[in-house]
Amino acid sequence: MELLFATQNQNKLIEIQNILGNAFNLISLNDVSINIEVPENQNTIEGNALEKVKFVFEKTGKNCFADDTGLEVFALNGEPGVNSARYAGSDKNSDNNISLLLSKLDGKDNREARFKTVIALILNGNEYLFEGLIYGTITDEKRGTHGFGYDPVFIPNGYNITFAEMPIEEKNKISHRAIA
Repeated sequence: MELLFATQNQNKLIEIQNILGNAFNLISLNDVSINIEVPENQNTIEGNALEKVKFVFEKTGKNCFADDTGLEVFALNGEPGVNSARYAGSDKNSDNNISLLLSKLDGKDNREARFKTVIALILNGNEYLFEGLIYGTITDEKRGTHGFGYDPVFIPNGYNITFAEMPIEEKNKISHRAIA
């Protein structure tokens, strides 16, 4: 079954395709010639996922899904949260986002955090929402070269390595996206 993933982020597309296996033929916005930025104007992760999937469904009429993910750090009252991708600015620069996060956590003992993903799906005209949470801690510095976003500074509970230090197959078994 073909399923449109409302993303232009190739890292997310590869990660989700690995999670789903061959059950679905994932296509991206690039495959349906949507090269405009999909709106993310809501103040919640759920709201952004729904806004994106509805926008793409209206444009294409295809079965589709969208996700929104945020890193919520407890010592920072849930920051960066819904603003995770644009935490340090509208250019969505992961290195700058991580630097800002680590500077705000400097000197704080509580480094507990969670990744939250919400997937909004429109399948045969019906809407569905799925949520995935994974808890962990934030490191003092970046570690690892795999993954993307905040993966180099997030250690999931029960592990002593960051998502960026894990093989993709291991991360995909436990990640917030896999759970959602």
